Amino acid sequence: MADGTPLNFFGGSPLNRLSWLRTSQPFLNAILLSEATKWLILKDGKVLMAAPPSQKTSLALLTTKEVRSLLGPEPFFAQGEKVGEFAASDVSILEAARIRGPPIVFLGLLEAEGEDALPSSDFSAKADPAALISRIRGSPYFSLDVSDVEQKELDELLQSTVSSREGSKSDFYDARPAMKYFSYDDAAIVAEARSMVDWNARNKFCSACGSQVYSLWAGWKLSCSSLLPWSDNTGKKPCPTSTGLHNFAHPRTDAVVITVVTNAENDKILLGRNRKWPGRFYSALAGFIEPGEALEDAVKRELWEEAGVKVWGVKYHSTQPWPFPANLMVGFYAVADPSIPTRTDLDNELEDAQWFTREEIISVLVHPEGTNLSGRGPEKPLPKKDSESTASALAGNAKLASDVAVSNQEPTDLSFRLPPVTAIAGLLIHDWAYKKVSIGNGELLKGNL
Repeated sequence: MADGTPLNFFGGSPLNRLSWLRTSQPFLNAILLSEATKWLILKDGKVLMAAPPSQKTSLALLTTKEVRSLLGPEPFFAQGEKVGEFAASDVSILEAARIRGPPIVFLGLLEAEGEDALPSSDFSAKADPAALISRIRGSPYFSLDVSDVEQKELDELLQSTVSSREGSKSDFYDARPAMKYFSYDDAAIVAEARSMVDWNARNKFCSACGSQVYSLWAGWKLSCSSLLPWSDNTGKKPCPTSTGLHNFAHPRTDAVVITVVTNAENDKILLGRNRKWPGRFYSALAGFIEPGEALEDAVKRELWEEAGVKVWGVKYHSTQPWPFPANLMVGFYAVADPSIPTRTDLDNELEDAQWFTREEIISVLVHPEGTNLSGRGPEKPLPKKDSESTASALAGNAKLASDVAVSNQEPTDLSFRLPPVTAIAGLLIHDWAYKKVSIGNGELLKGNL
């Protein structure tokens, strides 16, 4: 980013989320019908993309006209007890409620240059919808989850997009392998949409009383159906969510610390291999934050539990939204002593943990398949090694100048793989390898980030 802050893939969303307008049914129902509105379509976590996807054409952003048959009857938001009926505007548990139809989430507005603030006071229930739309300069974005839509209707939708787009086809793709086809802006929008669709899909029932839940605030809140004004609760105890500050279930983000560990001399890093990972894939070590735990404490705990190393000098780098399903990866560097043997027998999550030299890491980064995780690599973990002899063996594969410039000679052998820079682990490793960060005695110095 221009201000020097690291920008990770899936971050840096171009959308103004307009969160203060999520309760405004006049605003939401008006912009949904706008010709400028774009729709991200998801099915079972997969994203609708151009088929086959490419760097030039990735997301299949549809128009309201193209998806209108799937949305159900109006109103789309602030639905009342009966079909076609608006909910009372003065009932908070019906604000922008969607009780019927496939799940919709308002993602935000891709603003035109010079857009004004769109204060909520301008969008009253008495406002003219045409006037509302005229106030909006840019492209509103919505997500639509079609997981429960009949296949026949989906086939008709895909067929109609073919005819309306001069023969271009669309199909659903798993977002993880399709990442390489996203622009940074597309990736950030997909991250928001996929996390929100997944959250709505996983939370179908009230955790307090077991009743079904319904959507509020254009997909951003869930409420217990027992609280609906017309709900029959005869013989039932009031749901615990009916009082206090926890009336609603809010979207969640689960924080994960992910750490590249270096030695004090800053010429080796510690990476691990999870038992479930394909091939000889090694990456930074990571783990979820636990209740009552600081981020730095989690780094120290995870590194000890997974690799048996004690770390110090924990320094923050950046964060990355990771929509699989709704994580926030918090990147760190830390320092440890490589003379102390690693161990993976504490929580038995890792199959292997090893120290790698800068030469070894760069030999993988410059290899054309070094960060390609879609292909199959060697199946077994690396043998335990002596770092000095391994560095010597790889010297012919990756010649490094004193400034760690990449050699023109590509390595002929690939002994292990690393994550791409579209994952924060890959960025942490890459920035260390090319000396964009320097860690010594626990101090983190950021270079051209």
